[in-house]
Amino acid sequence: MNLLITGCCGHIGSYLAENIYKIKKIKKTYVVDNLDSNKITSIINSKKKNNLKFLMRDLRNSNSLKDLKKIDYVIHLASMTNAEKSFGKKDLMYENNIQCLKTIIRFCKRTKAKLIHISSTSVYGKQVKIVDENCEEKYLKPQSPYADIKLIEEKLLKKEKKNIVYNTFRFGTISGVSKGIRFHTAVNKFCLNAALNENINVYKTALNQYRPYLSLRDAFKVFKFSIENNFFKNDIYNALSGNFTVKQILKMIKKYKKQIKIGFVSSPIMNQLSYHVSKQKIKDAGLNLNSSVETDIKDTIYLFKNI
Repeated sequence: MNLLITGCCGHIGSYLAENIYKIKKIKKTYVVDNLDSNKITSIINSKKKNNLKFLMRDLRNSNSLKDLKKIDYVIHLASMTNAEKSFGKKDLMYENNIQCLKTIIRFCKRTKAKLIHISSTSVYGKQVKIVDENCEEKYLKPQSPYADIKLIEEKLLKKEKKNIVYNTFRFGTISGVSKGIRFHTAVNKFCLNAALNENINVYKTALNQYRPYLSLRDAFKVFKFSIENNFFKNDIYNALSGNFTVKQILKMIKKYKKQIKIGFVSSPIMNQLSYHVSKQKIKDAGLNLNSSVETDIKDTIYLFKNI
């Protein structure tokens, strides 16, 4: 079986590419990135057993994958992220992310490849209770352009459900170390600040608010489980390792960096209410996500041990 990974140089994509040999069903993997992030180092010196073929392509070009034919699965990770900064580049993010997905949809329709699409638990927005995938659309209130675009992507796929085979996974905030690690998401950014003895800036209202987090190791489990079990239901599943408050995350960091400095700041998305996201649906499907976010924190801080 052949696999196509888009956005292979990113945080999740580089971890997946580095570990793809663990999915025995996959014999060859095509990895695609436009290198806008300049993170080619994310995939250099890869293990030979991964059997990767790199293609520099821009998925905004609808013909960028026209030469690829024998692909069985697509894991689509190519998109602009960073929810907080999306307020300043909404139009650019919309154009990029939606066009990339449209290219992938056309590709999957042509090749009959099965698609794993990544959305975000941030689509739930303001909530006051445990939320799951059955949350009515009127209660989905994303608080950033990034999250709003993810909802649009989900709707695009639903319209194509008779033409392609796919699953959408709403990922929690990612934690963990990869070659393409980024430091704009909460856990990684806090770890970086702590390691450099900088202020850990926390939204004024967020200290005791719960949010869903997903370890990279659990993210990989999602991909492995889907492919090895041919798990494609044209449906939406939450994927998270656990729900934690910012205070709990900071407590984990203090175990490995005793002295940390906390500052309180304002943000366009700081008005979200606390909420838990349920992972029962994916557990009922046979996948238990329980990797330790604290271990991810330890590993991330360890990156800076000599600084």
